[in-house]
Amino acid sequence: MARRANPEFKPLLYTTTMRNPGRLKFMLYVLNKFEGKILDDELATMICGETIRYGLYRPMKKLLSVQEKWASSDQGEFSEYLLTDEEVTMMLRNNPQSHKEAGFAKGWPSRFATIYDLTKELGLAYFWPEEPIIISPLAHHLLKTFEVEIESDSGFISCEITHPEYEQQVFMQALAKSQRRNPFVRVLNDNIPLVLLLETIQKLNADPRQNGCGMSRRELPLLIFWKDNNAEELYQRIVKLRQEHRYDPSDEVICDICIKEIMEGSFKDFKVKSIVDEYPDEFIRKMRMTGLFSLRGAGRFIDINKNESEKVSYILSHYSHYKHFDDEREYFDYMAELDTNLIQITSHSTSATASEKLLDNWLRVYNWSIIKKELTNLAAKKSSTDNVLKLLAAPTRLEFLTALAIRCKMPDVRVVPNYSCDDEGLPTSTAGGNKGDIECYEQQNGVLVEVTMALGRTQTMMEVWPIERHLTDFQKRQKAQCIFVAPSIYSDSERQIQFITFNSKGEKKIRPYDIEHLLHFLENSPSLFEYTIASLFDSPRLVSRADELMHENNGIDILTLCRKLQEDFGQEYGSMSARQWYVVTREYVERQSMRYDIQDNEPVIWMAAEDVPKV
Repeated sequence: MARRANPEFKPLLYTTTMRNPGRLKFMLYVLNKFEGKILDDELATMICGETIRYGLYRPMKKLLSVQEKWASSDQGEFSEYLLTDEEVTMMLRNNPQSHKEAGFAKGWPSRFATIYDLTKELGLAYFWPEEPIIISPLAHHLLKTFEVEIESDSGFISCEITHPEYEQQVFMQALAKSQRRNPFVRVLNDNIPLVLLLETIQKLNADPRQNGCGMSRRELPLLIFWKDNNAEELYQRIVKLRQEHRYDPSDEVICDICIKEIMEGSFKDFKVKSIVDEYPDEFIRKMRMTGLFSLRGAGRFIDINKNESEKVSYILSHYSHYKHFDDEREYFDYMAELDTNLIQITSHSTSATASEKLLDNWLRVYNWSIIKKELTNLAAKKSSTDNVLKLLAAPTRLEFLTALAIRCKMPDVRVVPNYSCDDEGLPTSTAGGNKGDIECYEQQNGVLVEVTMALGRTQTMMEVWPIERHLTDFQKRQKAQCIFVAPSIYSDSERQIQFITFNSKGEKKIRPYDIEHLLHFLENSPSLFEYTIASLFDSPRLVSRADELMHENNGIDILTLCRKLQEDFGQEYGSMSARQWYVVTREYVERQSMRYDIQDNEPVIWMAAEDVPKV
């Protein structure tokens, strides 16, 4: 069903063809509800309405009630609350579309085609007017990445990412098969970019004259403009470039090679910044979604992730040689088939000790000042300009930076992140939904660190309850607390945390910090674990020492007892202030002496706790 003509050679522009593939899974959640339905203008408009209902597609003109429901989330993500039927109808009516796609009626039907166009090219969903909507096996695997629940009364939407590894598997397979020259696009470039990148890197790394770090970010434009799948010629051109300019050719040199040499002057409409910065950044982002690539040299080189060598070998042996397609449906069927052999290949797992060492390596790149600045940017929802960090999605970046921050300020604490990472220790996805984000070990105690970018009620419903479950599992191994980090802490989250602490009689201690207060805590606290007590009775050792001091002195005043206990145990309970020590000391002396009018400097004798008769 080819419907495009006049193909030409073009650079690979992921900025337009695949702007945010990470959000495709949510759009597919809506489309999946209509699997098997015959597509017509009415159904296409209805599906657009459903994407609006869930907050995934957000037209410009918004009702006030809609703005409120969308306030705490971004476009492409589920909103906090579903829109009502009336709100959906009004949004469709108030935002008429002038858009027109070939084969689809002008207006919302064409907008539907634009929204879901990429799902066809990646083999996730197929649709055409008067034909049934098809959701592929590949898409169904992607849909298992997350779980969605809707409150029937309020319409509150809760979404939990339970298997981020499934998303990585889907994009690894899709990009391993995705051909530049395919029936859905008008290009003559004939290669599979991921395969071309893998083969070229292998050739560069096998060359003893090179540095063994893969391909430089400065060299990526050559691949992005490359016309065919000849990795040998691309490798030789990169070697020549290095011989002439080492690893730092000028912008002008790169543009001349791409425009005058590769494109033979046929590519006129370009900006230097796009060629040398924007195109490579987007290319790296998409390649990193597969988990197959690492960044080396503080982000200056992209290389093959050694943890995924088996997958790389499989891809090159199965997808380097490929069949060309002229028919859209045939190409879709090829892309849509789930390669179970590929996704079942296990990654080489990094040990906890190795993870710690890799984290320390990144501290040679990012000092406290940089970490603090980047976390502050996350709190304010500002983008990063760092060559590496800007390639990480905000939730993944928050996990990585939080782990770095703790390790930087508390070097004696063991910090073990649970996110998936490459062989350099850089995260490739967030931690899965069945375990905590970061496990920290301080002396004999544990601190589970959970982070989220979620705000509002979503934060309460989707983060606090799983945190309690993760903490319960973590406490089976050692005495432990939890630190909960978010850009800001929602008031309902604080109340929920207080309820968990009360309901567990203090056994489950969750300490919420917004990013600003976490930074302040790390800069000023002597320990990550909060060593505090609400009463001397919480520690038999403190009670025993208090009674001992009283007997030794034949009576002791509250201030002296407080000072001596703080001298003996202050390091162990480093989070306690002088005021807290005074409060727990006075409370103990009052209870043991049965007197509540004691002066602070009045020597007191009481019945030792061990001598109190058992009732």
